[in-house]
Amino acid sequence: MMTSSNAPYRGIFPVAPTIFDERGAIDMPCQLRCIDFMIDCGIDGLCILANFSEQFVLSDEERALLTRAILEHVAGRVPVIVTTTHCSSRLCAERSRAAQAMGAAMVMVMPPYHGATIRLSEAAIFDFFRAVSDAIDIPVMVQDAPVSGTLLSVELLARMAREIEQVRYFKIEVPQAAAKLRRLIATGGEAIEGPWDGEEAITLLADLEAGATGSVTGGAYADLVGPILRAWQAGDRAAAVAGYERCLPLINYENRQCGLLAAKSLMQEGGIIACETPRHPLVPLDPATRLGLIETARRLDPLVLRWGR
Repeated sequence: MMTSSNAPYRGIFPVAPTIFDERGAIDMPCQLRCIDFMIDCGIDGLCILANFSEQFVLSDEERALLTRAILEHVAGRVPVIVTTTHCSSRLCAERSRAAQAMGAAMVMVMPPYHGATIRLSEAAIFDFFRAVSDAIDIPVMVQDAPVSGTLLSVELLARMAREIEQVRYFKIEVPQAAAKLRRLIATGGEAIEGPWDGEEAITLLADLEAGATGSVTGGAYADLVGPILRAWQAGDRAAAVAGYERCLPLINYENRQCGLLAAKSLMQEGGIIACETPRHPLVPLDPATRLGLIETARRLDPLVLRWGR
C-alpha cells in the first residue's frame, strides 16, 4: 500500500463487483457492504468500475453515483483505483478529472477502441494517454488487456512512461504476461513505477518472478491471495509458492469457468449481498458451475463464506 506521496502503490487491489437487485437496479446498501467485506480481507486498495464490475452495462449517471458513494464510504481506509476508460480522449479525461475530484488515488484506462474493428495508431494512443494525463494529478494505470483488441508494444508503453507525466502503472494481462513485464521493466527502467499483474491472478507467481509489484485480482478472496504477495515482498519465496499452489484451483475456477460472476456468487453464498444476478443481458452462472465454485472455495475456508453469517 502507498504510505507517502512519494512511495509507489503495491500489493493487492481487487476489483469490486457492482451489486444489482433482482430487477437490475443498483443495490447500494449491498454495494457498500461488499466494500466493507473487501476491506476486512486486508486489501492494500481496491479497484472499481472495471470490466469485472460490469462497467459496460452502467450509465454515466450510475458510474458517477457509484464512484461518489464508494469513495465516501471508503473514507480513506484504502486507496481506490477508478476505471475511467472511454474511447474519447475528452470524455476519458473528464471522467478521470471527476474521479480525482471525488478522491480516487489512481485511474485505470484501456487504450481507445470500439467494437471489433475500430483501432487507433500508436501515435493516436500516445496522444490519448497524454490528454488524460494532462487533465489530472494522480497516476494513470494503463490496462493492457485482450478485451481492447489493441496491441500495445513494450516500446510504446515504455515511451509513455518516460514522456507522459502521470502514466506510471501498467496492468499486464495479455498472453505471456511475465515475459512482457520483464521486457517492460528492462526497457522503461525507473519510469515503470508500477508493473502489475491482472487476470484474477491466474499468472501471479510467474508475474511476481518477472518483477510485478501489485495485482488487480477478483474481489472475493483477497484474504487468500494477499498473503502470497506479502510473502513474496518479504523475500519468503517458499511461502509465496505454497500459498499460490493452495489457491490456484480456486483462481483457475474463477478465471476459466466463472469470470466476472464468481465474486458475486461467492458473496451471496456467504450472506454478504442479497443478489448475485448480473445485469441483463448477462446471465447468471450455470448452476453446476456455481456449485463447483462454491465447493472449490469451501476447501480453502475463505472469509467470503463466513463474513456475512
